[in-house]
Amino acid sequence: QIAITAAKFTPDEADGLRRAMATFRHNGTVHLFRDKFINGMTARGYDREFAEHCFGQIEGFGEYGFPESHAASFALLVYASAFIKCHYPDVFCAAILNSQPMGFYQPAQLVRDARAHGVEVREADVNCSDWDCTLEPGAGGKHAVRLGFRLIQGLNAEELKKLIAARGNGFSSIERLAATAGISRFAIERLAEADAFRSLGLDRRAALWAARRLDVIGIRTSRLTQKKEAHSECCVEALERSATASKKDGALPLLAPHMSDELFPEESVALPPMPLCEHVVEDYVATGLSLKEHPVRFFRDRLTALGVVRNAELKSDALSQDAKITVSGLVLVRQRPGTSKGVVFMTLEDETDIANIIVWRKVFEKNRRTVMTARFLAVRGRLQRAGLVIHVVAEAFIDLSAQLPWLREGGDLFSPKLSGGPLPVDASLPLRSRDFH
Repeated sequence: QIAITAAKFTPDEADGLRRAMATFRHNGTVHLFRDKFINGMTARGYDREFAEHCFGQIEGFGEYGFPESHAASFALLVYASAFIKCHYPDVFCAAILNSQPMGFYQPAQLVRDARAHGVEVREADVNCSDWDCTLEPGAGGKHAVRLGFRLIQGLNAEELKKLIAARGNGFSSIERLAATAGISRFAIERLAEADAFRSLGLDRRAALWAARRLDVIGIRTSRLTQKKEAHSECCVEALERSATASKKDGALPLLAPHMSDELFPEESVALPPMPLCEHVVEDYVATGLSLKEHPVRFFRDRLTALGVVRNAELKSDALSQDAKITVSGLVLVRQRPGTSKGVVFMTLEDETDIANIIVWRKVFEKNRRTVMTARFLAVRGRLQRAGLVIHVVAEAFIDLSAQLPWLREGGDLFSPKLSGGPLPVDASLPLRSRDFH
């Protein structure tokens, strides 16, 4: 409208300017209208400097602007989402987890935020979960969110629906599940790796041991089947009668796909308990999150020795504006918007909260590698508050990523096995940020 009124553009010419402005960052054709716009305004008596300023505003808007209809639609989605999150945080949590992968935050952060707002979240379990995350009766008349099988890496939706349809009132053992659920050995092991057999009284390590024992049972069953085919019918019947007579009450019949321990006896094995830190790492490997503990908690004593404050303390009045502090955490997000003139924005998460970090261009250039690659980071800088918005303006960094593999060593930072120096970063640890550049 400015082009039509002030520079005497025709409607078609003005529409061309609009289209060029909307795609300015992609093809840069808006400059083709510059001379016509400025000359048109000066011919009608406008000061040239004013005309150039007007066109500069049009170019600038093209960097970030979008249509009013887009803005209205987005605002409606934001309002509805904010309303549901405020009044029905359990529903919001389940729904947004079922919409993954999407957006800015990973499931671990969505679950952490929900729990911080009073939502009970329960682990995925073979006797309780559906494919999607669901709601269950919780404490105080509220709902609890039950994590779904969809969060476990490597599982197939159609295969898991067979398990859900077959479980009835619940499976009593892995052997029973294997016999009736109709799912692959791979799926059973993935469920065990995700610690999804707790309702059977089995933790991750015990469930994996039981799941892999199914291979042994399968081999022995196959051998007995071959033996049955090679012997006469009477000999086979005698063998089966002998096995039936020796089994205890409730034991499963001979040659069934779920052989009893009486048929294939094994010595009892006392598996060493898995340390909590290992459970947390394996939770992240299997599902991308853990309800047991946050990985940073296992480094808290070491971080305290470095003078690191918990991220939740940034809201405390005990810390003044511009105070020099050190914060740390897993790197969740890195952003370097094109309009930020080289400024990088980072989000760190520890076991208490998140910390927002601002890295000015000069500081970034001196610490580029650390800023762009670290997964576990300590940041020294100045605290800045503006109302509810809290940032730390970074001045120095300590890359702690090489310490993450210690979580798989039982959290023993002083193990003789590790006395030769820090371990290399374990690429299989799924503690990675989402980066937007």
